[in-house]
Amino acid sequence: MFGKMMNRYYYGKSGKGDYTKEDLPQTRWQLFWEMLRVRLSGLIRLNLMYAVAWLPAIIVIGRGLLLWYAGLANVADAQAQVAAGEMSAEALAEMSLSYTQAVGAVAMQTFLLLVPCIALTGPFTAGVAYVTRNWARDEHAFIWSDFIDAVKGNWKYGLLTGVITGFMPLLLYVCVTFYGEMAGSNPLFMIPQVICIVVGVMWMCSLMYMYPQIVTYRLNYRNLVRNSLMMTLGRLPMTVGLKLLSLVPWMIAALVALFTPYLQYALLGLGIYYIVIGFALSRFVGASYANAVFDRYINPNIEGAQIGRGLYHAEDDEDEEDDAPAGE
Repeated sequence: MFGKMMNRYYYGKSGKGDYTKEDLPQTRWQLFWEMLRVRLSGLIRLNLMYAVAWLPAIIVIGRGLLLWYAGLANVADAQAQVAAGEMSAEALAEMSLSYTQAVGAVAMQTFLLLVPCIALTGPFTAGVAYVTRNWARDEHAFIWSDFIDAVKGNWKYGLLTGVITGFMPLLLYVCVTFYGEMAGSNPLFMIPQVICIVVGVMWMCSLMYMYPQIVTYRLNYRNLVRNSLMMTLGRLPMTVGLKLLSLVPWMIAALVALFTPYLQYALLGLGIYYIVIGFALSRFVGASYANAVFDRYINPNIEGAQIGRGLYHAEDDEDEEDDAPAGE
């Protein structure tokens, strides 16, 4: 039974005819789902390789969350002791203040450790971007060799992008904390606080276009960043929507952690998801949309650039008929 299921997965159901050109995907939506079905097992294998680069960051984030949760549990126990008359309110206030200071120290330490961890992933993200870009437009790519070749050929821009991305959470935390404290005495400090948040969000959203551009076009880094930010602004609702969609596993884990006593299981489930398929799936979704955006904003301005790769075009049949010898 299992053998028949695997044969159906790889070769399709018996009795069906071969694909015709009209059966090829005619819309981006159809192309996405067809390529996801075909490349799902490949995405899992690609993700298992890519997750190795993310292991240091996963460990640092998990450690920070567990320390935060342990301190929160201690405060909750102290509150219960106050309610039972076993601890004074003054002692609880001192403990809460110490916990707040400890959380700040843990957060700062976590964000500092994340800088080199995320920077390390940059070149490998370029490799994943190359493979998922090809798969998203129905082109071939070897999981290992093409991944390694893309890492070697784009490691400089990949590393630079990784370094900037690694510093972004730290800068956001420092700026938001600093201006948040200043806003307590002067509300005008909320303006730079909001600006910092907007800059951070824009950078994180622009990564959807940045890595695919690194492996697709020959651009200097200034134009690479400019193009990515412009495309982010031009497609802001959809870009933000896809970025929020990639955060759904985090939202689920946060809800479980906040409303149940099972933070450890939430973190375990989140870690398993990202180690198995989470990173590659997110990159594949981003690459599918980035390909469409490039066809709208970049490829029409490049002479000879092919538009709509992987999609069926009726004009291709007309060209074949024009090129056919007379009498056929």
